[in-house]
Amino acid sequence: MPVELTLHKAADELQQGDLANVLRARQRIAGLVGTYPHRLDLRERLAEVYRILGQPAQAGRWTYLAEDRDPEETMAFERAYRRAEARLVALNWQGRVDEAPTETARTRLASLYLEARVELQHELDATPNEETSWGACLIVMVGGTFVLVCFLLGIVTLAQFLWKLVS
Repeated sequence: MPVELTLHKAADELQQGDLANVLRARQRIAGLVGTYPHRLDLRERLAEVYRILGQPAQAGRWTYLAEDRDPEETMAFERAYRRAEARLVALNWQGRVDEAPTETARTRLASLYLEARVELQHELDATPNEETSWGACLIVMVGGTFVLVCFLLGIVTLAQFLWKLVS
């Protein structure tokens, strides 16, 4: 179904105002956003539906890359998705940062990627660098060798059994 026809149907459903039609409109527009993730106008339409549903975090999610966005919705989105990596996943952006249609969207995406990289580096820095002892490595190697020998003996035994059946 063409984008404009889908948007028209969603607008009709929103005008009806009952929950079932609003949810149906949300589903239609979310499908469009999934198909055309670079179209910021579709993201803003989806945010409008979430405003009707009273979900400011989701409205902030879908206007996060927009030129004009409500600071309260943005804060709600950032509270709901505390980590930058989670926000990136939630934005459902596909492609490179430079494919974003506006400078604002490119700047926000680049900032989120940088923030996610910094968070990951902090986690890596906080992870202790523990060396595994030689004793533990030796035990694992001996255990692995034992399992391998048992497996090979099983195969040899099976082959001998089958040879005796055939002959």
